[in-house]
Amino acid sequence: MTSSTQKSSRRWPIYLAIAVVAAAGYGGWRHYSAQVAAQQAADAAKANSAVVKIPVTYTNVTKADYAVHTYGLGTVSPFKTVTLRSRVDGEITRVLFKQGEMVKQGDPLVEIDKRPYQAALDQAVAKKAQDEATLKNDKLNLQRFQNLATQSFASKQDLDNQQALVDQATAQIQGDQAAIDNAQTNLSYTTIAAPFSGRTGFRLIDPGNIVHASDANGIVTIAQLQPIAVQFTEPQDSLPAISKAHDAGEVSVDALSSDGQTTLSRGRLAVIDNSVNQATGTISLKARFDNKDNALWPGLSVTTRMHVDTLKQVIVVPEDVVQHGPNGLFAYVIGDGDKVSAKPIKVSLSGDGYSVVTDGLAVGDKAVVEGQSRLQPGSVVEATLMAPSDDKLAAQTNAQEAN
Repeated sequence: MTSSTQKSSRRWPIYLAIAVVAAAGYGGWRHYSAQVAAQQAADAAKANSAVVKIPVTYTNVTKADYAVHTYGLGTVSPFKTVTLRSRVDGEITRVLFKQGEMVKQGDPLVEIDKRPYQAALDQAVAKKAQDEATLKNDKLNLQRFQNLATQSFASKQDLDNQQALVDQATAQIQGDQAAIDNAQTNLSYTTIAAPFSGRTGFRLIDPGNIVHASDANGIVTIAQLQPIAVQFTEPQDSLPAISKAHDAGEVSVDALSSDGQTTLSRGRLAVIDNSVNQATGTISLKARFDNKDNALWPGLSVTTRMHVDTLKQVIVVPEDVVQHGPNGLFAYVIGDGDKVSAKPIKVSLSGDGYSVVTDGLAVGDKAVVEGQSRLQPGSVVEATLMAPSDDKLAAQTNAQEAN
């Protein structure tokens, strides 16, 4: 046997051993890979079998007092408005107010040249003094005629004539007093004062202008802002509730901003119109506001909120609890195991962010407020209690009752 053949014979076992080791390694790798894949599959199946909790916010259902409101649209108007005009003729000598400022009742606003009217008053006073002197003399003469008549030195006719002179002078003095009163009145008209407290508008005259009692244009317009009025309308269907509340006592009315988000002032219902507008189906009303802070301004458009009733201790939930389904209204309620169910409910009133539920919910139920879009009956939720909303509702009710 040649040497090359002997070498090949010695290498064959080595090759076989290498092949056996390689086969064993490959088999081990396949087994390990299968175990890893099986473990990953088991983990994935376990993860898939785990319940996915849906995050929601809920509120505990409770009972509370619910304030019933009606809403309307209104316009602010002055409680009183006056256009000042002169009652005498003359030249404007002084203007004592600034345009757009607040004035108080009795404040002098304009002065007209007083001299002609003061002269007329002085003349009337002098005329009265003259006639009083004449009357005094006539009375003395009458006394003399009476003494002479008793002694038969004066005739009855002379006595009667003198008595007539005394009566005539007395009547003249009464006429003089009337002239004095008239002159004093005209003199007082030379100072024009504010008839009530309010805000002035644009001034229509300047010092030096001549004004007349017959002038069509005024001097200035004053609008009373404290108190102030809001005229608004309500649907005719609300009239029975409004009338009942008005007959029971004062009815509070809130003036809100046009978007209904901000309360500007709180007042009282003052007047209910005596007829319904058939064209619009509405009733007109007027409310009175003290307006101490001048939050309301004539011509301002506002939303009105009128408190007509209070429902005592009813089930009240946020409006977002109420859901609309094909079979009517319902609410999601969280039960055992954090699973939700859809409960049919009935709602009698809604407004101000709350609804009154008359059937379907009970005190203590956990009603879902937010997150309903992903829910269906049987869903498991991760529930978070919302910030207490009863405080707002209670504060609102207490404020209404306090007023």
